[in-house]
Amino acid sequence: MSVHADAFVHESAYVDEGATIGAGTKVWHFCHVLGGAVIGERCSLGQNVVVMNGTRMGTNCKVQNNVSIYEGVELEDDVFCGPSMVFTNVLNPRAHISRRHEYRRTLVRRGATIGANATIVCGTTLGEYAFVGAGAVVASDVPDYALMVGVPARRIGWMCQCGERLPDSGNGTCAVCGSTYEPADGGIRRTGGPR
Repeated sequence: MSVHADAFVHESAYVDEGATIGAGTKVWHFCHVLGGAVIGERCSLGQNVVVMNGTRMGTNCKVQNNVSIYEGVELEDDVFCGPSMVFTNVLNPRAHISRRHEYRRTLVRRGATIGANATIVCGTTLGEYAFVGAGAVVASDVPDYALMVGVPARRIGWMCQCGERLPDSGNGTCAVCGSTYEPADGGIRRTGGPR
């Protein structure tokens, strides 16, 4: 087990041998971090979070209460996982059949937000700064900056890096932070503004 001296692990949490936890990370009540999990610096794991072996979490990720990060899931930097949101890692689970060799990778790119009670079906990639609304069910890849809602999730707009909604065209300036965007390759891209 490699827990940085500046990390905090609550006395009710379990961190297994072989886990790595970075500086400034906080692991709160009743969490379980399994061996082989890698958690970056300045992350926060809320109450009752499970981080399975073979998972990776970047810097400054916020994982709210009651979330399980299953094997095959990777969170890049600055990812927000809302309370009780769900990841999966097998498409067709059966209790009586082992499917460990069928785990599908799920990648949550830098800055993405996943709302409370949303479900992310395995094998998908959520683009940078994508925003998945509460309760949505994502079963296919999500473009950068996309605002996704519903069951199944569909794109209804675009979101700025700062978390504010952009013009529906994706072309223009964020009214809050001043970042500018333009359409590109079926999505949008940021062209300027504050960092």
